Amino acid sequence: MITSIRGQNLLSLDELTRDAIVEVLDTAEAFVEVNRRTIKKVPALRGRVVASIFFEESTRTRLSFETAAKRLSADVLSLAVASSSMKKGESLRDTIGTVDALGIDAVVMRHRSSGAALQVSRYVPHVRVINGGDGLHQHPTQGLLDAFTIRQCLAERRGVVGTETGAELFAGLRVLIVGDIRHSRVARSDIAAYVALGAAVRVAAPATLLPEFVEQWPVEVVTDFDEAIEWADVVALLRLQRERGSGSFVPTLGEFTTTYGLSVGRARRLRPEAIIMHPGPMNRGVEIDSLVADSPAAVIGRQVENGVPVRMAVLYLSIAGADEERAS
Repeated sequence: MITSIRGQNLLSLDELTRDAIVEVLDTAEAFVEVNRRTIKKVPALRGRVVASIFFEESTRTRLSFETAAKRLSADVLSLAVASSSMKKGESLRDTIGTVDALGIDAVVMRHRSSGAALQVSRYVPHVRVINGGDGLHQHPTQGLLDAFTIRQCLAERRGVVGTETGAELFAGLRVLIVGDIRHSRVARSDIAAYVALGAAVRVAAPATLLPEFVEQWPVEVVTDFDEAIEWADVVALLRLQRERGSGSFVPTLGEFTTTYGLSVGRARRLRPEAIIMHPGPMNRGVEIDSLVADSPAAVIGRQVENGVPVRMAVLYLSIAGADEERAS
């Protein structure tokens, strides 16, 4: 298990200890202040180069990582895969080798294949690799920013100052994740983060949208969504990922919405201080009603906002941490 990502790759949250996750959250807390300044920049990674290589379409993750790198004063190389030599048949290994030859310190990569980030870390062991989402495997920074958002909300509501007791806020927390669990790398990353921090997690989905061997996961599968809503402190909705075929796993979108959508009526059954989350992009009117998505209980905009300081923390620890390791 990895006890700190200082000088390390970030490929999966499954291999991070609770202390490693808390270290990222605490570091992100310091970068929140940077993002509130008039000049949102620090010299922490001046002279370093971060390559942004996304083989799948992305808005939030890509912009968030590139913003984070620039606010740390790093230079960013952004590869447009649609117009790259991969369209001419170049292999992943040769593409990464070409980018590495330009002199990079880290690569942030999203890929359609599970394990692609791990493979790249073997091709360029001297470069820090940050997984921006790989197939049905993991999306570690999404799990970290979701955990950070929850901790932030709980700290504000309970009057916790600083980060000294921030990790303990998850003790006894009840999180319900709803929707397309089968195809969701976000669900896998969120579960790893929440369980490591001490929360209890339940998942609710049609049987066809539950992954194989879900009984081996550290979660409880529930069939009654309405009952689980009343149990939860946090309700996290997931998008039906039709680009990965999830639409064929439900009879109709209308039936899915009726059974597992967070409607206005269902939202009324939530606990008074319950938090509603969604990693985006949302299918309004499918997994979440538009009025619920825009309600005070929803922290969806805050999740996007927190992506920058959390990814600043990941880049800083991973890249600058390598220098600390060599110095010691």
